[in-house]
Amino acid sequence: MRVVIVGATGNAGTALLRRLRTEPDVEVIGIARRTPSDSGPYADMEWHSVDIGRDDALDHLTQVFDGTDAVVNLAWQIRPSHDTRRLYRTNVLGSRTVFRAALRAGVATLVHTSSVGVYGPGPKWAFVRETWPRTGVPESSYSRHKVLVERLLDEIESDHPTLRVVRLRPGLIFQRDAGAGIGPPVPARLLRHGWIPVLPATPGLRLQAVHADDLAEAYVRALRADVQGAFNIAAGPVLDPMTLARAFHGVPIPVPGFALTGAASLSWRLRLQPVDHGWVKLALKAPLMSCDRAKTELGWRPERDAVAALREAVDGLAERAGRDDEPPPDTAASRPGRFGGLLRGRLPGSGDAS
Repeated sequence: MRVVIVGATGNAGTALLRRLRTEPDVEVIGIARRTPSDSGPYADMEWHSVDIGRDDALDHLTQVFDGTDAVVNLAWQIRPSHDTRRLYRTNVLGSRTVFRAALRAGVATLVHTSSVGVYGPGPKWAFVRETWPRTGVPESSYSRHKVLVERLLDEIESDHPTLRVVRLRPGLIFQRDAGAGIGPPVPARLLRHGWIPVLPATPGLRLQAVHADDLAEAYVRALRADVQGAFNIAAGPVLDPMTLARAFHGVPIPVPGFALTGAASLSWRLRLQPVDHGWVKLALKAPLMSCDRAKTELGWRPERDAVAALREAVDGLAERAGRDDEPPPDTAASRPGRFGGLLRGRLPGSGDAS
């Protein structure tokens, strides 16, 4: 089987490359904006440097996809968070280009990474199936973009019924190497001891997560099985304030949703941190997902629970772990608006903390 992975150097991409190395009958071709160093999961394979948001990406991708059995689209840009036009260019227009190239090349299977963010607001004490309305959370640009891309896939499925389209909708994706990009903004010296001293106990702050390696297993099973449609992917337990407090020896402090959202909005506008208020809204409104379909039709079950996956990411943050091709965001105090940054004349609002 010849498989092309678009966005192969990202969080999920590195895990999928590691997993596919154990499949002797699979030939993997990687696509990324910047080709990585020839080491680790990136070694001994064919690479192509393509910015899927560029106008000339369609022809380049079509050539790479020619003769391919399956395309896995993992490409998604989250930073810089202050440049929504750039994010739209890559996430929505770039995904459209990937889909068009797959159709041009006659690819038989298209696997796309969607998200829990595609769903409209839903329950936090029950679990929704893949049929839950895909209206997104309007305050979140990430969620809006996920909705738009799934609508593109709807049209493709309707117009090209012979193309097998699979959508995986994971929760938060954690692994050690991604720790510096997703960990909490607390001093690394505390995290080295597995301690997050204070955690917001906000009503509705209940989230799901999955380890990147378990998500990679779901991709492989989706490639191998004769299935199509959407699959929710998440591990238990649900990450709520009390669960996190026990895991990281912290104290849950009651914080109303509007205060958490307001703090995120203000600090983001001042470039103090890269998380805008839309991410908080998404966390508070996104439903919990049932993964029964993945278990039944893919035979998928996670090997790591959500707390273990998060612990690994926090350990990565403490150790400043990251991938060579895409350095983790700078968590040092020299960022604009932080104490070290102020000493260097870097005022709030003067840069992008992402």
